[in-house]
Amino acid sequence: MAAAPRVAMRAPHRIWSVLRICAFLIVGVATLFVGGFGWFSNHVSRLSTPADPQKADAIIVLTGGQSRLDAAMELLESGKGERLLISGVHPAASRRQLQLATGGDTKLFSCCVDIDRAALDTIGNAEESAKWVERHAYGSVILVTNNYHMPRSLLEMSRLLHNARLEPYPVVNSKLDDGSWLTKPEALRVLFTEYNKYLLALVRGVVPMRATHDGVSLAEASVIEN
Repeated sequence: MAAAPRVAMRAPHRIWSVLRICAFLIVGVATLFVGGFGWFSNHVSRLSTPADPQKADAIIVLTGGQSRLDAAMELLESGKGERLLISGVHPAASRRQLQLATGGDTKLFSCCVDIDRAALDTIGNAEESAKWVERHAYGSVILVTNNYHMPRSLLEMSRLLHNARLEPYPVVNSKLDDGSWLTKPEALRVLFTEYNKYLLALVRGVVPMRATHDGVSLAEASVIEN
């Protein structure tokens, strides 16, 4: 009969052991998450716009801000690429409106600028850009987007552009390399949001997922095979 009390005493001990292990795991994951955010924010805030980027076959700019478009047009006008793809343009925006918005030369815009209206997000940007690069057989591409968006953009692009060299051209709107992002709520919010999207992109490389109206879900078998 003495065995029963000993068994009863072991049960709470085992429960506490499991709870302690779970607590350690939660603390460990939280520490990695916070540490990763610090590394990501520090890395992004130290990215700078190249003063004289190496010439490439073509230029790709991901929409999301006027400064990105202006930078891409300046690169095209200075001969840093033979052709420019503007990816993720709103379907309602006309070629004429884009040309006026960028202030680009009319002849240059007509001959050397392509517009992608199909992409709805960064994944779509990568897919449409890959088709464009393959169609033109480009071997090197300058990728233009904001500094905070560059890590995720390079990650998505590199998965599809296997035969083209990517040259990042980060556009910096606010200087945060002095750590001031810690004291600026808006900068902190943008970095934290982008960090979570970057982590999701990393996970998607292991467990393919697709976006839904309610968040994300596992990709269907047909998508995984492709």
